[in-house]
This record gives sequence, C-alpha cells and structure tokens, in this order.
Amino acid sequence: MSENRVVQGRMVTAQKLAELIEDDSVMETDSMTDADRDCPDCGGDVLEVTYMPSITELVTGWKCQECDWGETDRD
Repeated sequence: MSENRVVQGRMVTAQKLAELIEDDSVMETDSMTDADRDCPDCGGDVLEVTYMPSITELVTGWKCQECDWGETDRD
C-alpha cells in the first residue's frame, strides 16, 4: 500500500519522491515519512525516503514539500 503526499502542489508516491530527488528513475523505494527537520531554504516541511537507485546502492533522501530543495545522505 502506497501513501501519497503533496510535494510542490502535486501528489507523489514514495517512488516519485525518490525520482524527484535523483532526477532519474530508481529501482525500488521504501515508504516515505516526515523527516524530523525543516527545509534549510524555505523552512517548509521535509519528507524522507529510502531507495535504491541501483542494485549496489541504498540511499536516504530528503525533499522539501514546498520548494526545490532536496539532498541525499551521499552528499
């Protein structure tokens, strides 16, 4: 079961959120959750998702629900 969230005015799944962070397709995603942090750019709410962009990599990414800011734990 996938939970949708609003990010920058559109509904997204965990898969789409990971693709927004990567700016590319991803292989697999875990569920998205509310991150315990605010966006450093606009102060908005941040979502967290763990995903696999490739078979050999597991990444945690964060994306603001209000603006373009996003980052990963590999940054």
